[in-house]
Amino acid sequence: MTDKIKVGIMGATGLVGQEFVRLLKDHPFFKIEFLTASEVSSGKAYKDAVKWMLDETIPQEVENMTVIKTQVDEILKTGVKVIFSALPSRIALQIERDLRNSGYYIFSNSSAYRMNPEVPVLIPEVNYEHVKLIEVQRERYQGFIVTNSNCAVSGLAMALKPLYDEFGIEEVTVSTYQSISGAGLGGLYAMDISGNLIPFIEGEEEKIEQETRKILGRLSDSKVKQIPLKINASCCRVPVRRGHLESVVVKLKKEADLITIKEILQSFKGVPQNLKLPTAPDNPLVVLEERDRPQPVLDIFTGSPQRAKGMAVTIGRLRGEKKVFKFFLLANNTVRGAAGASVLNAELAYAEGIFNSNGGSHG
Repeated sequence: MTDKIKVGIMGATGLVGQEFVRLLKDHPFFKIEFLTASEVSSGKAYKDAVKWMLDETIPQEVENMTVIKTQVDEILKTGVKVIFSALPSRIALQIERDLRNSGYYIFSNSSAYRMNPEVPVLIPEVNYEHVKLIEVQRERYQGFIVTNSNCAVSGLAMALKPLYDEFGIEEVTVSTYQSISGAGLGGLYAMDISGNLIPFIEGEEEKIEQETRKILGRLSDSKVKQIPLKINASCCRVPVRRGHLESVVVKLKKEADLITIKEILQSFKGVPQNLKLPTAPDNPLVVLEERDRPQPVLDIFTGSPQRAKGMAVTIGRLRGEKKVFKFFLLANNTVRGAAGASVLNAELAYAEGIFNSNGGSHG
């Protein structure tokens, strides 16, 4: 298609911002029109403002694009209404709200509004029906905010969804081994993490417990009723560049056998797969047979087609019987756990016709 929707990226120089730039390169629906960053970077060409950390080179279409300030008045001048946000929560809190109230459409990786009852924490394979909260917001503000989940929640919620629907779940215990990229470009000093493990990540365990209950909850009367699921989360930062590994123990309400559990996980698909959205992996959950997988070095870019690499969640060491089953899962924290999730949410909004009436400039 030639008539693409123009989009902007707020916080374009950070790790997640860079992933947005990469994922939106040559996108069939969207075209990057502007990039924002801090005042220090504004006025510079993107290639001069960013410390590029990805394996691919900076896309030519944005390398000379002038970065603008992450300020509401600067963004309003662009006239571009569809915006991807990679802002820190403390900054996103006001800017995302002000833009939404001005009729803009925000797809955010920030945690600022995830637990707001009007805002969906959207994983389209898991809680597609929560997209209806977009209309609730548009009636009140003209614009809307859609968030993706915490990076550790993204894989967990997807793995739990088919088990919860089929058997019910009484309790979940999850221990995470989260990579340093989850802390951002400047999140950890080398001397703190090199050769070390840090068994604490500020606010992470609470996010896993609260967000998972909301994501798996049911939408009723324009509100999400969270499920009363007991979740025991423990989080650890490990000296790995990318990929969040999680050890999961699930206690089901009904008995099952290992073969059935494996088949249910492998066959899981959702609305993005049915719609063949560009960033949707053919198989959202991939169960590996090797006894020592998944591994971040080998498996963080699982997923097909090419645009969906990093969007599949890998599961391994699946074991258990009757009501208790254990496994490891791996999610790419900057793709499925961040930028890729937001892009998929925007693709769903596009496919649902949400931009058609009064959203998004075209070019």
